[in-house]
Amino acid sequence: MAEAVDIIILALMTVTVIGIVVIRNLLAVVMLSGIYSLLAASIFVAMDAVDVAFTEAAVGAGISTVLFIATLALTTRIEKKPAHKPLLPLFVCIVTGAVLIYSSLDMARYGDPNSPANRHVATYYLENTKKDTGIPNVVTAVLASYRGYDTLGEVTVIFTAGIGVILLLGSWRRGLKTPNPHPEDEA
Repeated sequence: MAEAVDIIILALMTVTVIGIVVIRNLLAVVMLSGIYSLLAASIFVAMDAVDVAFTEAAVGAGISTVLFIATLALTTRIEKKPAHKPLLPLFVCIVTGAVLIYSSLDMARYGDPNSPANRHVATYYLENTKKDTGIPNVVTAVLASYRGYDTLGEVTVIFTAGIGVILLLGSWRRGLKTPNPHPEDEA
């Protein structure tokens, strides 16, 4: 039953991606991107990675969709047709996908108890988390304590990117001139 749910969600994700590629209306593309993020979050829930699913839903479907819609309010909703054939980008995507698939062939099988992560790292975290950190939740302990600097770095990068977007949008809007509703007052 779980495999059927995974296959259905992956099929919906495939249809969503095809829609994103084909549609020229950017508002529809933003909505489909939000749907894709929600589908990705549901895949993470099916894999028992609820913390990752929550982040994907909040950032991918929530914040990103709001920022994209705000950007569309300042720009146009229709994508311009490309002036050239997109053969080079298609080639780069195919080669990159092939390299990623090839590199994943050497990975341990999903859930393999004999994989290095399950034999060394996971065992240590499960046995020592409460003693080392005092935090009962292993995922929280890994993110907040064992990988605290890494998590702080990720939050800093996201915060800096958000400030950059706000500054870019703010400086772009300052360059706009609002029309004077009473032109006779200028004379």
